[in-house]
Amino acid sequence: MPFQNRRFTLSDFDFELPPELIAQHPAAERSASRLLDGTGLVPIDRQFRELPRLLRAGDLLVFNDTAVIKARLLGVKDTGGAVEALVERVLPGNEVLAHLRASKSPKAGAQLRFADAFDAQVLGRGGPDNSLFHLRLPEDPFALLAQHGHVPLPPYISHADDAADEERYQTVFASRPGAVAAPTASLHFDQAVLDALAAVGVKTARVTLHVGAGTFQPVRTDDLSEHKMHSEWFEVSEATVQAIAQTQAAGGRVIGAGTTTLRALESAALGGTLQAGARETSLFITPGFRFNVVDVLLTNFHLPKSTLLMLVSAFAGHEHVRALYRHAIEARYRFFSYGDAMLLQRSA
Repeated sequence: MPFQNRRFTLSDFDFELPPELIAQHPAAERSASRLLDGTGLVPIDRQFRELPRLLRAGDLLVFNDTAVIKARLLGVKDTGGAVEALVERVLPGNEVLAHLRASKSPKAGAQLRFADAFDAQVLGRGGPDNSLFHLRLPEDPFALLAQHGHVPLPPYISHADDAADEERYQTVFASRPGAVAAPTASLHFDQAVLDALAAVGVKTARVTLHVGAGTFQPVRTDDLSEHKMHSEWFEVSEATVQAIAQTQAAGGRVIGAGTTTLRALESAALGGTLQAGARETSLFITPGFRFNVVDVLLTNFHLPKSTLLMLVSAFAGHEHVRALYRHAIEARYRFFSYGDAMLLQRSA
């Protein structure tokens, strides 16, 4: 059946993953991770440090420079019950939108005490479908989270966050706070790899996409068209638009460091031409999507039935990606946020 004519359902993106392959901690060194080279027909097992040898002079590597905030807060309601908040979005006026976990949801007007250090007022519900809680904090949310929050580790990581996570669940070039999940493909970069890339003539550019907790939201409907993506804020600068235009004009390739970078760039080019600016995106990429910008994708291994697995399948071809995942499992690659990486070529 021709690729473009196939109707995909949720089961097409399922696979069995041995639990022990879910990485609970990062590699001892960032660039010591493994890299599955899936740019050809046959997968090649490599080390991440080999990436500069796989790129070439004139290529442009685009990073997401978002910074993960310590978005998880632990506290109690004014009734004494435990409450946990995950701040999804910081708003003006010391207000935030957050996911709340409690035995009984607090109502508007309730007070929440976090970290036994400060109080937050519940203003009501907000966000898409009113699924989040609108809170007012007494001071700058970024400052309060930095002092009292916890690293928002993904739900499949079982240990409590510690000092090591504060360093390693953050890229070395993170500069714009706002994400509640890391752009994990970029966690493998260290200064030595960045220097090696520059030495072979690979240029770099940046976008910002503040990754939301919805990145872990499962797809629950077999009909993919019924799934509603979470909304995330992103920005593509005029300098990055110009760098991409110059790269393409000179015959170079645009390499996206991670699915978040790809979503930002392809969201900004939905009209066919890459446009600078800041806005929201709820772009859901599934097989059949027409890519306008990214030629090569660096990515980690994603959860079964996830929107990110659908994205990489759209990019590199469904059957090719399934074969790469089978190889990765057989070769005992480490999966998910703290796991290993994969390099993919855009399918024709």
